[in-house]
Amino acid sequence: MAHRVLVVEDEEDIAFPLVRTLEREGYEVNWVDTGQKALDELGGRSVEVVILDLGLPDMDGLDVCKQARATGYEGAIMIVTARAGELDRVVGLDYGADDYLAKPFGLAELQARVRALLRRTGAGGAQAADDDDALRIDVGARRVYAGDTEVTLTGKEFDVLSILAANKDKVVSRGRLMADVWDENWYGSTKTLDVTIGRLRQKLESVGVSERVVAVRGVGFRLEAPAADA
Repeated sequence: MAHRVLVVEDEEDIAFPLVRTLEREGYEVNWVDTGQKALDELGGRSVEVVILDLGLPDMDGLDVCKQARATGYEGAIMIVTARAGELDRVVGLDYGADDYLAKPFGLAELQARVRALLRRTGAGGAQAADDDDALRIDVGARRVYAGDTEVTLTGKEFDVLSILAANKDKVVSRGRLMADVWDENWYGSTKTLDVTIGRLRQKLESVGVSERVVAVRGVGFRLEAPAADA
């Protein structure tokens, strides 16, 4: 199923290229031109990413962001606006946005940021489980289960696991995990990732999850499905 994106932009000459570009990438895109229409859409259908302009005709985009979070929207919100000051970015993030892109921007950059947000949120819904100890991730609720047992994770642990699960049996590089879960401009030690992986492994193993987080030396990590019985 295609990922659903909501574009909230009152200027047609900006909205149309966005919609066309995202649709060519395979997304299911809906466009609205007011804040109230955006809130109505979020209340009535599943949307994984919101691309939100701040200068809307009926209300400030920041209020849309704040109300969306207050009413339970847990998908990604990316603000796109001509307000490019540091304080504006901080306020936007404090109101619940996940990313902030200043106008004018390139469509390639916007596409890359949408992909990163989808990876970060692990968009795609809950993963079904056939076995009693199989891993199940409810992305919308940000909850993880081993069969019927809930596994309590921190925000970073959940984000790391979601990315690994979305790329199951494939290696995810350390650099990608650091950029998507922390920040591409993170200046701290990458040991932070190792500590997070260590805690995640312990928690999954303690409840008998059959999948394993495996380190690939010098490259990254992989979430491995259990080996099939001979």
